[in-house]
Amino acid sequence: MVRVGVIGCGYWGPNLIRCFSEAEGSTVECVSDLRPDRLAAIRNRYSSLQTTQSADDLIANPRIDAVVIATPASTHYDLVLKALQAGKHVLVEKPMTTSTQSSMRLIEEAERRKLVLMVDHTFAYTGAVRKIHELISDAQLGQLYYYDAVRINLGLFQHDVDVIWDLAVHDISIMDYVLQLRPAAVSATGISHVPGGKEDIAYLTIFCEDNLIAHVHANWLAPVKVRRTMIGGSRRMIVYDDVEPSEKVKVYDRGIAVNDSPESVVQMMINYRIGDVWIPRLDTTEALQVETAEFIASIEQAKIPLMDGWAGLRTVQILEMATRSMKEKGRLIEFQGIDGAPA
Repeated sequence: MVRVGVIGCGYWGPNLIRCFSEAEGSTVECVSDLRPDRLAAIRNRYSSLQTTQSADDLIANPRIDAVVIATPASTHYDLVLKALQAGKHVLVEKPMTTSTQSSMRLIEEAERRKLVLMVDHTFAYTGAVRKIHELISDAQLGQLYYYDAVRINLGLFQHDVDVIWDLAVHDISIMDYVLQLRPAAVSATGISHVPGGKEDIAYLTIFCEDNLIAHVHANWLAPVKVRRTMIGGSRRMIVYDDVEPSEKVKVYDRGIAVNDSPESVVQMMINYRIGDVWIPRLDTTEALQVETAEFIASIEQAKIPLMDGWAGLRTVQILEMATRSMKEKGRLIEFQGIDGAPA
């Protein structure tokens, strides 16, 4: 039985508490938060849980095997490092940290101590994204051309990260998983409409190897919630709409073919293929339940989780490049390899 301590019970923490309380093979031993009213709400629902306002006390608790962290991004590095140094396995909310350097430090600490370090990139565990990964891995889309995403809504404004680190991080982690992303360069533009605030609207472009381009529009100031992604390939195309209640993924047998005869060089004959639309069946298991089960299994079986520290680091590196580009009005930032990263 994996005994879990959860730090942070604001927006996302209660969901993690619920899943680890219900999951086979784990139990929630203690919950920590700085606000007494949040702890009171947790005690009302889980009367047997211990609570504390001190994250340090929770981490030092000898009964706890793993620490789950759902706090603001700026606090992640210190909390994760303390937990690892205390010999605890860690699941940390996205993004893993706010810099490539600090993310690498946590990976080194986890590997040295043979502990599981996992990042809560929840979308990778949804039935929709797992199906998209399956379709791309089976080469059903052919050569990949583009990933185009819109992720917008009204709020929630974050105080310590901008809209790219808050919203576009989801698409970066999805791309890393389903596209086996090999970025060559990053460009981003954005602006803040709140005095002294972080950028609330941003546009991120990732130029990849093999002529693949990815684009994400992230916005905290939209009147509607949109979670819509299009992935185009030479054989098929996908529309993924996470707001759709049931038909979240649609596969279109559509595309173009360029006639490669000598005459076409002059005439540029392009043939359009309009085929069927296919709606695949998806696993409807809650993504957080799938993620929770993998974290527990990774601890019990000493295996590497899908969203391990390296996945978190790759995402943070692109976020860091985007921030640098955005501060320089969209200047193209060339990708640099990460020393020590798995090939």
